[in-house]
Amino acid sequence: MSSQPTKARRSERLRREERSTEQRNPASRNLDAMSALEIVRLIHREDRKVAGSVARELPRIAEAVEVIVRAIRSGGRLIYVGAGTSGRLALLDAVELPPTYGIRADVVIPLIAGGKRAVIASVEGAEDSADNAVRDLRAVKLQGRDVVAGIAASGTTPYVLSALRFARRRRAATIALTANRHSPLAKLADISIAAEVGAEVVTGSTRMKAGTAQKMVLNMLSTAAMVRLGHTYENWMMDMLMTNKKLTERGLRILVEASGAKLAAAEEALRQSGHNLRVALLMLKHGVSAAAARKKLSMAPGNLRAAITGR
Repeated sequence: MSSQPTKARRSERLRREERSTEQRNPASRNLDAMSALEIVRLIHREDRKVAGSVARELPRIAEAVEVIVRAIRSGGRLIYVGAGTSGRLALLDAVELPPTYGIRADVVIPLIAGGKRAVIASVEGAEDSADNAVRDLRAVKLQGRDVVAGIAASGTTPYVLSALRFARRRRAATIALTANRHSPLAKLADISIAAEVGAEVVTGSTRMKAGTAQKMVLNMLSTAAMVRLGHTYENWMMDMLMTNKKLTERGLRILVEASGAKLAAAEEALRQSGHNLRVALLMLKHGVSAAAARKKLSMAPGNLRAAITGR
């Protein structure tokens, strides 16, 4: 008798997934009989649909950005939670932010079911562990001012669902990123971003269109949040870390373009500023010393445009 509820839940889950991420794509039913050119043309046609599915979610993506910005401004963090492809995409997004925008590594934290081993290999059963999600969030000391973004194409991954339930108990804001609008994950989150991309070319292989949609949304969430937090001036990265020759040259090129100064003057300002693009740009824009530029910045915390214009 005790197995009946479990069987019923499994049956319901299978029916739910059959309606969304596990559907067969009629266009690819004869996939194994196609030529290489026919396969890649088919994949390309299907991928072209992804942008439209993401476009329909833009209001909710923007709403999520503002929640993330408010959290980080108040000392909170953005915590991504995912399994498999979803977790790896979240990790990719998170690790690129510190060098690109100069933020601390603990501002955006990626949690993947199975931990570090799961980044390069499958960890059997990791996504099914609800307890591990709670353990992982406890390990990063989840607080009410944080935001937890759960990422799962199916919207049924136990690890991700458990993470959002725990986050809600801690009064943290919650965001769902899924391909199934009617999934448990979508219903659980404060904000649900559901880019419904349709059936995959290879049935159930959500690393394809669903994964592409997730990458697009993650790009929007993190980039828009960083811009709103003041890490750019116009469309230039002003807090990037110049840790190698290529990045130093990029920073110098940004400084020349943003200031309109000659290369030699930009190089000298960058040197005097201690390789701080914000300080160097103010030095060149206003013809002041590094110390004076830093004082201007301190009077307009986080707003380089205001420091430059005086408004």
